[in-house]
Amino acid sequence: MKNLKQQMNISAVSLIFLLSLFALLLTLFACNDKLDLQEGQVNTDDVDYSNTDEMIQPLIGAYHSFATRGWEEYLLIAVRGDDVNAGGLGDQQDYAGTDLYNYNKDYWMYNSVWSLHYADIVSVNNAADLIQNYKDLADPSDYAKADQYIAETKVLRAWMHFNLSRMWGNIFIINSAVPDTDIEAGVSTKEEVMQYISDLMDEVIPELPNMRPNERTDVKGGVTKYTALALKALANLELKNYQEVANATGEIISSNKFSLYPDFYELFKKPGKLSDENLLEMQYSDYNSGTGDVFYHLYAPFGPQGWTPARANASDGWGFFEPSMKYIKFMLDRGETVRLETSVIFTDRGIAEIKTDPAYATLPVWISNTTPDGDVFNDYARAMFASGKQYLPSVQLTDGRNDYGAGKNMICIRYSEILLMYAEALTHGASGSSMTADQAVNDIRSRAGLSPLSGVTTQQVMDEKFAEMAMEWGTRYFDMIRLGDYNALSYDGRTFTSDKAYLPYPQAQVDALPLEN
Repeated sequence: MKNLKQQMNISAVSLIFLLSLFALLLTLFACNDKLDLQEGQVNTDDVDYSNTDEMIQPLIGAYHSFATRGWEEYLLIAVRGDDVNAGGLGDQQDYAGTDLYNYNKDYWMYNSVWSLHYADIVSVNNAADLIQNYKDLADPSDYAKADQYIAETKVLRAWMHFNLSRMWGNIFIINSAVPDTDIEAGVSTKEEVMQYISDLMDEVIPELPNMRPNERTDVKGGVTKYTALALKALANLELKNYQEVANATGEIISSNKFSLYPDFYELFKKPGKLSDENLLEMQYSDYNSGTGDVFYHLYAPFGPQGWTPARANASDGWGFFEPSMKYIKFMLDRGETVRLETSVIFTDRGIAEIKTDPAYATLPVWISNTTPDGDVFNDYARAMFASGKQYLPSVQLTDGRNDYGAGKNMICIRYSEILLMYAEALTHGASGSSMTADQAVNDIRSRAGLSPLSGVTTQQVMDEKFAEMAMEWGTRYFDMIRLGDYNALSYDGRTFTSDKAYLPYPQAQVDALPLEN
């Protein structure tokens, strides 16, 4: 700890080290069994709140809570769109059932995602309280820094509320570290939650740095004004407040601070970490060392059950997450190469299955079971394809590290999504002066090696978003729910109906909380 007390400028690697070191800092001072929190108590008697050099430590704890996602969380959030399928699972049938819109309220994943998100909301709220304790004893010259740190925790809180409400609709809004009163007030409607997020972002934007996340020197890659604007746009997109979407995304575009990473393939690999495209990103690392501490996300669920890696001894995965045949054929029909090669990893069995359709009997010559980095994805039982966006080439693993995807970051919000939200808002009648809808869409198409469009329609924007954002945080599914395009979600034998839009509340939570299905 002595070496950390004076450290106020945190590099990307040292931030990740602190995320691990201060994991215990954000355990709750007051446990609350209503949210199934199993956190321990922390003795704060020795904390010197007058030492404002340490005020950053609770903030680092908040980022730790944000980044320590269970492997099941991303999978459950993302599995229901027509872009992705669950792998053929023998031991997680209710996960596969969720992909088919057959929901089991007793399934452990539902309760886990609910509980983990709410536990982390309480943790980041607790971080805000700790920062406020420092502010109360600080010199006025440190007030702005304290306000910024608290504002960052509110953005992280908003992101987790956003996920929960898109999945369950009506949820609790938790604003404190001891949330009894918030829970007793009952759930808020999805519309109220999204408006809450929008209003909260308006509150914090003036307190946040006016820069890209990768420009920050105190917490490299941390939240900025533009992260908050992006969340405001996402919340208003759910509300169909398209003018507010255009206003928020237009401000990001007009800042001229963000740009598309030129190499779409490498954007999702180590070279794309903390790029100028990323507005919110979970950071992971092994500190470029083959031994010692690591801070990883578990990517094994996304990996193949069998492969021949270009770098020996790299581990394979579980085969739980598979790009859909519908998505692959959609991309082939568009003549996509850059985004298809990045987003989908093929096996020989998958290629043969595509070819059984006479319309796709002849495939582009580049399609094979070998990635551009030389990893060979062998046939395996659970899936015919793997997601390239959650794939890290074995040759990019640190020597001595073998876990699938070890040290790969998780991008949450990208500038390309900002451009597409802006373009969609304009096609719905909103006004914006940052650029035209055509320009926004064509910037993205240019990176993908596609010709420009003129007079883009809402459908063309959504097609572009399908191509661009597949396998990312359930974006496609939630777009189709928002637009009421249930036919898109009825594919490959599935039948989607409006009553399947939201997951049922986990039964364990119904038993403990004021919830009604």
